[in-house]
Amino acid sequence: MGTVVKRGKTFRAQVRRHGISRSATFDTKASAYAWVEQVERDIDAGASGDTVAPAGATFATLLEHYRDQVSESKRGKRWEVARIHRTLRDPIAEVPLARLAQPAVVAWRDRRLKQVSPASVQREWNLLSHACSLAVREWHWLVENPFTGVRRPPPTPPRDRLATEAELGRILLTLSYQPGLRPSTISQRIGAAAVFAVETGMRAGEIAKLTWADVAPTVATVRSGKTAAATRRVPLSPVAQTVLSGLKPDPVDLTARVFDLATSQLDSLWRKAKKHAMIEDLHFHDLRHTAVTRLAKKLPILDLARMIGHKDLRMLQI
Repeated sequence: MGTVVKRGKTFRAQVRRHGISRSATFDTKASAYAWVEQVERDIDAGASGDTVAPAGATFATLLEHYRDQVSESKRGKRWEVARIHRTLRDPIAEVPLARLAQPAVVAWRDRRLKQVSPASVQREWNLLSHACSLAVREWHWLVENPFTGVRRPPPTPPRDRLATEAELGRILLTLSYQPGLRPSTISQRIGAAAVFAVETGMRAGEIAKLTWADVAPTVATVRSGKTAAATRRVPLSPVAQTVLSGLKPDPVDLTARVFDLATSQLDSLWRKAKKHAMIEDLHFHDLRHTAVTRLAKKLPILDLARMIGHKDLRMLQI
């Protein structure tokens, strides 16, 4: 039997039946009880769809639904799906939705902190909590978000790693790349992308998506999102122009990607090159920080913010 509890001037109705949880708020007690009776009839009759969780649903069921219905349309789909699949291998995935509560989240958090950094747990936390919030607000699969009220992992200090000239030289040697020479291998294109990142401060994803239609002689247009507000123009230094001249085909297909790389290739091959060059703890994204540090000595902070794409000037305080 469902329950109806008075809260101030409203009545909160809740039904938990056969592993399915739903709740709603009403102005009158009679309408709350009428809703409870209807929901119980629907569940007993085997009603299904987005507004009722499947019978016997677990947290894995919720995450798979989120993956297929929400992650599918996101720009960060690849990373969300990877994190969801990782969570599907954790014991929390087997917890029935009717028993998914704070203790299960605490146990998951403590397990993950033994395996990965607090920053990684924070990223996974944001994804899982968002899935639970949708399950509460839109799908009515959960009564409350079990991540609410649980202590998050401690925040990690901002990353402050810069690439030195010696490190850049070693990794470019490993990748067999020299600016101005036409890359003939994927490793050399990774080297070209690295030099371009240091010169422009562009992100790996922005570099990978850059097409020849986005490139003018002295400026590149970066499209970070779907709106004009997310587009910015990045000046090209002489070194950046030299990198591009070595990549430019003849004839030019304006729809073709400049570096002919996927972000997954950039990530994996950079890791391998870094290892072969015996360089510790240098991420490809650190090249952006290296670029910002160098450019801050040459550009006014507002010009630097426009070039890098930061709206919060505090992020550029070096």
